[in-house]
Amino acid sequence: MACPALGVGASWRRLRYASWMCIANEVDIVILVGPAFLGRVHGMRIMSTLVAGLACALALTACGAGDDESSSRPSRPVPKVVPLGPFVGECGHVTDDEVRDRAGLGQISRVFKNAVGCNWQSAGLNSPSVTFASYRGSPIDRERAWVTTRGRPPEQITVGGRSGFAALDPSGLICDLAVQLDDDFFEWSTSYGNFSTISGNPCDRSRALAELTVQRLG
Repeated sequence: MACPALGVGASWRRLRYASWMCIANEVDIVILVGPAFLGRVHGMRIMSTLVAGLACALALTACGAGDDESSSRPSRPVPKVVPLGPFVGECGHVTDDEVRDRAGLGQISRVFKNAVGCNWQSAGLNSPSVTFASYRGSPIDRERAWVTTRGRPPEQITVGGRSGFAALDPSGLICDLAVQLDDDFFEWSTSYGNFSTISGNPCDRSRALAELTVQRLG
């Protein structure tokens, strides 16, 4: 999964002991994520407060320049402000009970939640899990390219009149399903885990959850 917290060029890298490291190519920031929080990272993006700190630092640096210096520079065009898409709500407007019912993965429990995503797991690392993530101002094509590089060919789909894609892993154990919302998108990812005996297409379960999110868009 591309690492959204640090923008374009950032990526997750697997470390020892099932931990993950988010590295940005353009900035000197590293985010470490351990298994106690995320389990198997197959669709989750984590918003870090380090990003806000970096943005503030850059803003202060830009504003600290003297008036004489800024007045001598040529004027630059005002950057285009992209309007945000519909609000997807906390955890995609889906309750824990609905995740258990629609995902059909047994007694899974929510183990992680922040402003951009939620994660439910059955029994810890590598067990059946469900992940929801919302991506504001992020192109869905970048996510489409990411799943393609992971060997999950994306299939074009429509959910509630909204376009998107479903990407099934060749193992048949993981499905990432993304739905576009103007210049944003959200994603439901379902994983059967490494040792599960669950049958059926995990994309069907991700789609059932995505349908609830689309129906409840704010």
